[in-house]
Amino acid sequence: MTTCRVCRSSVTEFFDFGRQPLSDAFRRPEEKSEEFFYRLAVGVCEECAMVQLLEEVPRERMFREDYPYRSSMSSVMREHFSTTARRLLANECQGKDAFVVEVGCNDGAMLKTVAAAGVRHLGVDPSRDVVELAAAQGVRVRFDFFQESTAREIRAAEGPADVIYAANTMCHIPYLDSVFRGVDALLATDGVFVFEDPYLGDIVERASFDQIYDEHFYLFSASSVQAAARQYGFELVDVERLPVHGGEVRYTLARAGRRQPSPAVAALTAEEGRRQLTDSTILERFGMQVKRNCEELTALLHRLRDAGHTVAAYGATAKSATVTNYCGIGPDLIPAIYDSTAAKQGRLSPGAHIPVKPIEEFSTPYPEYALLFAWNHAEEIIARETAFREQGGKWILYVPDVRVV
Repeated sequence: MTTCRVCRSSVTEFFDFGRQPLSDAFRRPEEKSEEFFYRLAVGVCEECAMVQLLEEVPRERMFREDYPYRSSMSSVMREHFSTTARRLLANECQGKDAFVVEVGCNDGAMLKTVAAAGVRHLGVDPSRDVVELAAAQGVRVRFDFFQESTAREIRAAEGPADVIYAANTMCHIPYLDSVFRGVDALLATDGVFVFEDPYLGDIVERASFDQIYDEHFYLFSASSVQAAARQYGFELVDVERLPVHGGEVRYTLARAGRRQPSPAVAALTAEEGRRQLTDSTILERFGMQVKRNCEELTALLHRLRDAGHTVAAYGATAKSATVTNYCGIGPDLIPAIYDSTAAKQGRLSPGAHIPVKPIEEFSTPYPEYALLFAWNHAEEIIARETAFREQGGKWILYVPDVRVV
């Protein structure tokens, strides 16, 4: 696609990661079916500055019944969602019949706090396995994709929503037009639409290229969200930088004219202007850093292997598919990835086909080096894996640069 999915203007490609598999399609070793690949290229809209993928993967392929990601796996994220829920309840749910809707609720990590507070709520998610987990947490949930028709059905059955919330979900949805029309249909007159996603500014600054994969169709900035919101009668009224997932921004939208925008909005959009965040020179420099990091990482892995050192990877993340497939890292360099997600264990990583093993086997015996694919949880993981460090283990990181720690 060369036309912006948001404003229909021209999109200019600035990086091509080549053929990539579905980032969360971990295959059983005995599977013989042909693996699905697509071209992972990214571009920027010349008019609204929305950074987006140039090829859309069908949503049913990505968000399947056995979608393996679990929001509650990380203690840091559990606390983040609990805190977020309490804040939304305190600030936006003062009425006796307040109603909270979460788009992409996953396993209910946020809504279980809302449910525990006795506040009316509904989660919407298209992956049956996580829907069942959310329901087991006492969360009311609807097994569905969120779009205009879904929103209208919810409004008819439940009434208007005081809060519509989404975390690491809006960037997954190419059809933002239908989502915004749905929000317009469902949201109360003075309600808020709050979502948080990886921030383009952090991705460019840190060269965190693995944040670009099939599920991350958009890489948002305050400026591009502001432009998109205006098209559908909404206004960006607040922004907040978040440290989770390698750097995110929480965007708060309201109907135009209903709330006074926070000074933080003008400050962040002005900063993006000063940084020329979507300027071709900046994006080309980002591309050069991506290539450099990839070359340095593969060179390091080759040196370690040729010197006889043992190396493994930690965290079978969705974003690791971009790293392994773009950099050409396979089982010859990384014999195993250790992960705590049961749904991924015993399977092969997408495209690269590196075996995924239970995290309990990481210590039997420890490798000398561990490539940390889950670098966005580095502080939590390194603090937990003290025994690995104590026996001389070293972590390999590649964001913002390649280094051994």
